[in-house]
Amino acid sequence: MDNLFVQGAITSALLAQAVEGLQRKTGLGAHSIFLGQVRADETPAGPVTAIHYTAYEDMAREKAAEICAAVVEEYQLELLEIYHSLGTVKTGEISLLVLACSRHRRPAIEACAAAVERLKKELPVWGQELTDQEVSFWKVNT
Repeated sequence: MDNLFVQGAITSALLAQAVEGLQRKTGLGAHSIFLGQVRADETPAGPVTAIHYTAYEDMAREKAAEICAAVVEEYQLELLEIYHSLGTVKTGEISLLVLACSRHRRPAIEACAAAVERLKKELPVWGQELTDQEVSFWKVNT
Protein backbone atom coordinates (compact mmCIF):
# COMPACT_ATOMS: atom_id res chain seq x y z
CA MET A 1 0.00 0.00 0.00
CA ASP A 2 2.82 2.37 -0.88
CA ASN A 3 0.52 4.55 -2.99
CA LEU A 4 -2.30 4.74 -0.43
CA PHE A 5 -1.88 8.40 0.45
CA VAL A 6 -2.20 11.41 -1.83
CA GLN A 7 -1.34 14.93 -0.66
CA GLY A 8 -4.41 17.11 -1.10
CA ALA A 9 -7.44 16.25 -3.19
CA ILE A 10 -7.61 13.21 -5.46
CA THR A 11 -7.55 14.66 -8.95
CA SER A 12 -9.41 13.68 -12.08
CA ALA A 13 -5.97 12.96 -13.58
CA LEU A 14 -5.34 10.29 -10.91
CA LEU A 15 -8.77 8.76 -11.54
CA ALA A 16 -8.16 8.79 -15.30
CA GLN A 17 -4.74 7.18 -14.81
CA ALA A 18 -6.26 4.41 -12.67
CA VAL A 19 -8.99 3.74 -15.23
CA GLU A 20 -6.61 3.85 -18.21
CA GLY A 21 -4.42 1.23 -16.56
CA LEU A 22 -7.36 -1.18 -16.61
CA GLN A 23 -7.49 -1.35 -20.41
CA ARG A 24 -4.49 -3.70 -20.40
CA LYS A 25 -6.28 -6.13 -18.07
CA THR A 26 -8.47 -7.79 -20.70
CA GLY A 27 -9.67 -10.60 -18.44
CA LEU A 28 -11.65 -8.15 -16.35
CA GLY A 29 -15.31 -7.44 -17.05
CA ALA A 30 -16.38 -5.17 -14.20
CA HIS A 31 -15.06 -2.16 -12.34
CA SER A 32 -16.77 -0.49 -9.43
CA ILE A 33 -15.54 2.93 -8.36
CA PHE A 34 -16.34 4.81 -5.17
CA LEU A 35 -15.46 8.50 -4.88
CA GLY A 36 -15.74 10.11 -1.46
CA GLN A 37 -16.38 13.84 -1.79
CA VAL A 38 -16.08 16.45 0.96
CA ARG A 39 -19.57 17.80 1.72
CA ALA A 40 -20.42 21.38 2.71
CA ASP A 41 -22.30 20.23 5.81
CA GLU A 42 -24.03 22.86 7.91
CA THR A 43 -22.75 22.95 11.49
CA PRO A 44 -23.44 25.25 14.45
CA ALA A 45 -20.03 26.80 13.70
CA GLY A 46 -20.93 27.51 10.06
CA PRO A 47 -20.70 25.53 6.83
CA VAL A 48 -17.82 23.11 6.37
CA THR A 49 -15.37 24.52 3.83
CA ALA A 50 -12.73 21.76 3.96
CA ILE A 51 -11.46 18.75 5.86
CA HIS A 52 -7.85 18.45 6.97
CA TYR A 53 -6.86 14.76 7.02
CA THR A 54 -4.10 13.30 9.16
CA ALA A 55 -3.09 9.68 9.67
CA TYR A 56 -0.86 7.34 11.53
CA GLU A 57 0.69 6.49 8.15
CA ASP A 58 2.62 3.29 8.89
CA MET A 59 -0.30 1.77 10.76
CA ALA A 60 -2.74 2.95 8.08
CA ARG A 61 -0.71 1.31 5.31
CA GLU A 62 -0.65 -1.95 7.29
CA LYS A 63 -4.38 -1.80 7.96
CA ALA A 64 -5.20 -0.90 4.34
CA ALA A 65 -3.14 -3.86 3.11
CA GLU A 66 -4.97 -6.14 5.56
CA ILE A 67 -8.36 -4.83 4.40
CA CYS A 68 -7.37 -5.17 0.73
CA ALA A 69 -6.19 -8.75 1.18
CA ALA A 70 -9.37 -9.76 3.00
CA VAL A 71 -11.71 -8.09 0.48
CA VAL A 72 -9.81 -9.45 -2.53
CA GLU A 73 -10.02 -12.97 -1.10
CA GLU A 74 -13.65 -12.78 -0.02
CA TYR A 75 -14.92 -11.40 -3.33
CA GLN A 76 -12.37 -13.10 -5.62
CA LEU A 77 -11.23 -9.75 -7.04
CA GLU A 78 -8.54 -9.33 -9.62
CA LEU A 79 -7.63 -5.87 -8.32
CA LEU A 80 -8.47 -3.49 -5.48
CA GLU A 81 -6.91 -0.01 -5.37
CA ILE A 82 -7.36 2.56 -2.61
CA TYR A 83 -6.26 6.19 -2.51
CA HIS A 84 -6.92 8.49 0.47
CA SER A 85 -6.10 12.16 0.80
CA LEU A 86 -3.90 13.69 3.47
CA GLY A 87 -3.77 17.41 4.12
CA THR A 88 -6.55 19.85 3.31
CA VAL A 89 -9.31 18.92 0.87
CA LYS A 90 -11.93 21.57 0.06
CA THR A 91 -15.65 20.94 -0.20
CA GLY A 92 -16.54 19.48 -3.58
CA GLU A 93 -13.14 17.81 -3.92
CA ILE A 94 -12.49 14.06 -3.71
CA SER A 95 -10.73 12.60 -0.66
CA LEU A 96 -11.22 8.83 -1.16
CA LEU A 97 -11.02 6.63 -4.26
CA VAL A 98 -11.74 2.91 -4.13
CA LEU A 99 -11.54 0.85 -7.32
CA ALA A 100 -12.63 -2.82 -7.25
CA CYS A 101 -12.19 -4.99 -10.34
CA SER A 102 -13.36 -8.50 -11.12
CA ARG A 103 -14.52 -10.68 -13.97
CA HIS A 104 -18.20 -9.95 -13.16
CA ARG A 105 -20.14 -6.94 -11.85
CA ARG A 106 -21.69 -8.26 -8.62
CA PRO A 107 -18.40 -9.09 -6.88
CA ALA A 108 -16.92 -5.75 -7.97
CA ILE A 109 -19.89 -3.76 -6.66
CA GLU A 110 -20.18 -5.66 -3.39
CA ALA A 111 -16.43 -5.60 -2.77
CA CYS A 112 -16.22 -1.87 -3.38
CA ALA A 113 -18.97 -1.23 -0.83
CA ALA A 114 -17.39 -3.62 1.70
CA ALA A 115 -13.96 -2.02 1.31
CA VAL A 116 -15.37 1.49 1.84
CA GLU A 117 -17.22 0.41 5.00
CA ARG A 118 -14.13 -1.25 6.44
CA LEU A 119 -11.89 1.71 5.57
CA LYS A 120 -14.24 4.21 7.21
CA LYS A 121 -14.43 2.06 10.34
CA GLU A 122 -10.87 0.74 10.68
CA LEU A 123 -8.36 2.99 8.92
CA PRO A 124 -6.42 5.26 11.32
CA VAL A 125 -7.16 8.45 9.37
CA TRP A 126 -8.75 11.46 11.05
CA GLY A 127 -10.51 14.41 9.53
CA GLN A 128 -10.66 17.86 11.09
CA GLU A 129 -13.58 19.77 9.58
CA LEU A 130 -12.87 23.43 8.90
CA THR A 131 -15.64 26.03 8.70
CA ASP A 132 -16.01 29.48 7.19
CA GLN A 133 -15.92 30.89 10.75
CA GLU A 134 -12.34 29.63 11.20
CA VAL A 135 -13.61 27.05 13.67
CA SER A 136 -12.57 23.41 13.39
CA PHE A 137 -13.66 20.15 14.98
CA TRP A 138 -12.89 16.47 14.51
CA LYS A 139 -15.18 14.68 12.07
CA VAL A 140 -17.18 11.74 13.39
CA ASN A 141 -18.03 9.07 10.78
CA THR A 142 -21.62 7.89 10.89
